[in-house]
Amino acid sequence: MEDDVMIRAKLFHNRVRECIICALLFTALYILSYLVIARFKKNADFAADNNEDATVNRITLWMCTFTLAVSAGAVFLLPFSIISNEILLSFPENYYMQWLNGSLIHGLWNLVFLFSNISLVFLMPFAYFFTESEGFAGSKKGIMARVYETFVVLFLLTLLVLGIVWVASAIINNDAASWESLYDLWDYYLPYLYSCISLFGVLLLLLCTPFGLSRMFTVTGQLLVKPRLLEDLDEQLNCTRFEEAAVVHKLNGKMSSCWVFFSVESLKNQFLSIHARRLKLEIRRRASPWQRNLGYPLAMLLLLALTGISILLVGFHILELLIDETAMPKGMQNPLLGKDSLSMFGSLGAAIEVILIFYLMVSSVVGFYSSPFFMKLAPRKQDTTMTKIIGNCVSLLVLSSALPVFSRTLGITNFDLLGNFGSFNWLGNFYIIFLYNMLFAGLTAMCLVKKFTRSMQAELLHAFGLDRLPLPVTKPRTSAKIGPVTSKRLV
Repeated sequence: MEDDVMIRAKLFHNRVRECIICALLFTALYILSYLVIARFKKNADFAADNNEDATVNRITLWMCTFTLAVSAGAVFLLPFSIISNEILLSFPENYYMQWLNGSLIHGLWNLVFLFSNISLVFLMPFAYFFTESEGFAGSKKGIMARVYETFVVLFLLTLLVLGIVWVASAIINNDAASWESLYDLWDYYLPYLYSCISLFGVLLLLLCTPFGLSRMFTVTGQLLVKPRLLEDLDEQLNCTRFEEAAVVHKLNGKMSSCWVFFSVESLKNQFLSIHARRLKLEIRRRASPWQRNLGYPLAMLLLLALTGISILLVGFHILELLIDETAMPKGMQNPLLGKDSLSMFGSLGAAIEVILIFYLMVSSVVGFYSSPFFMKLAPRKQDTTMTKIIGNCVSLLVLSSALPVFSRTLGITNFDLLGNFGSFNWLGNFYIIFLYNMLFAGLTAMCLVKKFTRSMQAELLHAFGLDRLPLPVTKPRTSAKIGPVTSKRLV
């Protein structure tokens, strides 16, 4: 009897401890997400002039913050699991590490999966329709009128989506067992819908990550100060000063008559952008020789090493898929942490895997916002509307929730997917996984070759001074028949 009480008390305390840890982790992510959104949100949308719109925007902001916190949790999910396994492997009997166990890790995976479903299926659609709603015609204006309209529109959208999923499931699986499962909403519809969303996110990562890996070199070059052999800051600073002086000259009224009808507001915006660019150039010019001559080469070598290791791991995983069936991504329901290392190189290999996962996520975000389709969605500091914030939160959630599946599919890590993340039907298809790895390796190699060949060509032209040569101007040829016709019309 006492043993049963002790076991129940131990299970209860373990459960309470896991809930407290999950709550603390989510609170930290929520605060961090709120600070990020507060940096980009448009303050005019939360003004007190229109109390109703300000209240709607605040409620929407809370939902977006929750969604962004879930996205951050999905990004840290796989690295946290890998680090926990290595810590338990190194300190198996440490009393202070007993809170790291398989139950906690499995619970975190389930919570991220649940909150991702809630955010994608309910919170973000509700936030978008809530900001766009005005209440039904003839009804009393107010917050509740907007809430009623949002719930009605969301209910109709839910029926439409469930109907599409039901028809697609009936077409794909036309047997008795599948027909019976069609009436199960919780155990069939939502996992199937999230499986489709996850597949879309993995395909989006397939397109954005190779492009982002090539763009990382450009973005890093813009943030760091290049050596004097590769960049002439004095020339750029002088050109910027001349441009700023010309714009100031026009703003002071000393401009010709052709500028009388020019928009003064556009000139002010142009002056602010040129002034900000000049300040950045002056800061970069004051950089120390260590930053100039050592920081940039080390950063480029680090990016090159991470990209090369990623391609090598994907190539090695392609060979494993052809030889060993266990290389296929699979799910795991009862994780046994602290038994074996996930990498053949031990803790060092696990640390490299964690770095590569974060690197691929950053590259996918850079590629996403650098693509011409989503470039306009990029947030601006203190000038991002709530509709754009919702779009950014949904995009980041789709990318981040697919990151564990993406990393395991490419063989970046051997940590098996936990919970419902490993229950997707398409993960067991060998042809899909093999084709996905081949496409990722091919697209990454193609983007990198194109990037380095263009960069090398530009640097060679700049080194020999060929970029300063005037381009040949070709005059358009006018037909001989046009002259008389136009002259007659003018007469």
